Amino acid sequence: MTVTSLDALVRPDRYPRASGYDPGWLVGLDMGPNPLWLLEDLARDLELRPGMRVLDLGSGKGATSVFLAKEYGVQVVAADWWVAAEEAARVFAEAGVGGQVEAVRAEAHALPFEEESFDAIVSIDAFEYFGTADGYLPQLLRFLRPGGQLGIATPALTREVRELGAIPPHVRKLVGWEALAWHTADWWRFQWEITELVTVTSARLQEGGWEDWLLWSRACAAHLPDGPAAHQPVIDMLTADRGEFLTFALVTARRPPRP
Repeated sequence: MTVTSLDALVRPDRYPRASGYDPGWLVGLDMGPNPLWLLEDLARDLELRPGMRVLDLGSGKGATSVFLAKEYGVQVVAADWWVAAEEAARVFAEAGVGGQVEAVRAEAHALPFEEESFDAIVSIDAFEYFGTADGYLPQLLRFLRPGGQLGIATPALTREVRELGAIPPHVRKLVGWEALAWHTADWWRFQWEITELVTVTSARLQEGGWEDWLLWSRACAAHLPDGPAAHQPVIDMLTADRGEFLTFALVTARRPPRP
């Protein structure tokens, strides 16, 4: 049997939950690398229980929100600035979770929610666009209930650019200065802990994250209409890197309970 690039996105040994989803469906919702693999790995460091209200911040076309609703039985608010709420709502309805997931179009600095209205906030391959500013965490935590959890999965370098002295050439060629936001897990730990507003419960670089990213990019290149043009440069970057600098940071924290 010929193994296709889509077949490579089914990995029950490492991602048993995500492997139950049609890889063609996932690739069709592409807005970033392997979102369900990232979320399944991140969720191992969270305590998600049925009935929780969860904000999926930077939810894209909705794959992660579908996954949260189906796999963990939570109520999800899917917030994204780039995807219309109507478009995301169609994805949720077709996936059978329309009653569990609310689609909202919102910018990360102007979230239209009541304070302390979520039990958890997760962000998959999005936090690097808005969450690196010193003042963002305190702003976001207003929406998290005391005792609530925060979890992010974000592209990362294995060493800080400041330490390296420059962005690695093969990374700079593709993403330029944006790689400055691809911080290490230790950077995120310090950035959050220094506020004394949360307790960081885990902060780690994902083992094999570059390889997961490469498998996803090859599938997108082979199966999306604009795949080769859009994804071959990413494939070239990851192939050149071979895990030396590129991976993902998975970081979770908890807001202290009210005294």
